[in-house]
Amino acid sequence: MDAADMGNDLAEVLISEQQLNDKLDEMAADIDRDYRGKEVLLVGVLNGAVMVMADLSRRLHTHCTMDWMAVSSYGSGTKSSGVVRILKDLSADVMGKHVLIVEDIIDSGLTLSWLIKNLASREPASLRVATMLRKPDAAKAHVEVAYCGFDIPNKFVVGYGLDYAGKYRNLPFIGTLAPHVYRS
Repeated sequence: MDAADMGNDLAEVLISEQQLNDKLDEMAADIDRDYRGKEVLLVGVLNGAVMVMADLSRRLHTHCTMDWMAVSSYGSGTKSSGVVRILKDLSADVMGKHVLIVEDIIDSGLTLSWLIKNLASREPASLRVATMLRKPDAAKAHVEVAYCGFDIPNKFVVGYGLDYAGKYRNLPFIGTLAPHVYRS
């Protein structure tokens, strides 16, 4: 799927496919430098991080293993319930391992902050965060990010793993939706 396939649903492209690819190359080089001689466990946060995790891991020269978690801080609607639930836990034990959480986007940081505390209690050798996108203006909790692709404005974005109503995850870029999409 590309911008032309979206018709009039696309308002603008914020970050192009080429910009994403260039940033992934930079992030992978930084991770390779920081984890030289170590094996890293990449922990992807479902569902949004699938694209970032796949593309980032293929660029790494560092040995890595992968696992996935799904967590939710939402109730039945779009408002946070304030309670974080693990929907899918890791298959691997992280004790003594170098863990890198891979995220698609950090909005408020509340759920990720909880996840970091949860994983830290499992006694990894190290614990860091990589994210493709971060919204500094939306932050409600401070999260230390070791590898960040782009800081973006506090806009609702889709593409490259991010969705609206389950759609648009497969866009190869990051964009915003036209207002009529939200009204339909």
